[in-house]
Amino acid sequence: MTEFIIPAVLVLGLIGAIFGLLLYFIAQKFKVIEDPKIDEIAEVLPGANCGGCGMAGCRALAEAFVKQGNMEGLRCPAGGNTVAEKVAKILGIEAEQCDPQVAVIRCSPACTASSLKSTYQGLQSCAFANSVYVGESGCAYGCLGLGDCYKACQFDAITMDEATGTPKVDEEKCVGCGACVKACPRGVVELRDKGLKNRRVYVSCVNKDKGAMARKTCDNACIGCGKCAKVCPFEAITVLGNLAYIDYKKCKLCRKCESECPTGAIVAVNFPPKKEAPQPATVVDNENKEN
Repeated sequence: MTEFIIPAVLVLGLIGAIFGLLLYFIAQKFKVIEDPKIDEIAEVLPGANCGGCGMAGCRALAEAFVKQGNMEGLRCPAGGNTVAEKVAKILGIEAEQCDPQVAVIRCSPACTASSLKSTYQGLQSCAFANSVYVGESGCAYGCLGLGDCYKACQFDAITMDEATGTPKVDEEKCVGCGACVKACPRGVVELRDKGLKNRRVYVSCVNKDKGAMARKTCDNACIGCGKCAKVCPFEAITVLGNLAYIDYKKCKLCRKCESECPTGAIVAVNFPPKKEAPQPATVVDNENKEN
């Protein structure tokens, strides 16, 4: 019996050795040597894996930086310019400075807080509700208030206002990753430059219905009258599909459009209160008063 076992063990051992050598040579042939810069860049990235850069995660972005060798078209919104400078230093290039962005909610709370025309009792998801439901206020464009943007935010920058049912953005916490923008099925959330001194002017409405129809669902709806575009000295406002839009790259924050808007659809954020015009002095005729 032994004379059969020993040769069998030797043959099996020889076969194992041969396959082991084959696997070793194959591993050497096809092994991928990873650039150590990838690990260095991955270390300085926030690690949030928010997807704001358009990649699968921070590691994927680090690989893209190293493979490309520069930062053209690549950006970590969660890290901002601070992280960009660290990445540029590792790559040995100059950092590209970008204006920080913040999410804005382009839907007036008055729209959802107005008289409700129906009540939704289905799956608590904006994406699902959008496919089967107009909205409690009757606006087919406005915020559904079910919090998909809130759920998508990894930085606790969005809260849901219990009184109005609409989301509120904490601009100190918002990193401009855009996760909320992707989560909103109606395009109510938009990324805009934070602006000088964190001041922004934008149209808080996405309703493309004609004026009278839009006003039926919200008193503050944009009616596409074009008055704002006419008074803008910088050609920053366009009116398309019954809806005005302010280009934040062209806007100089003069606020002429805000005063001109008849429905209050234009919102100005973080500006000091406007000074009231002085009232003309009243002259009292004491002589006639005595008579």
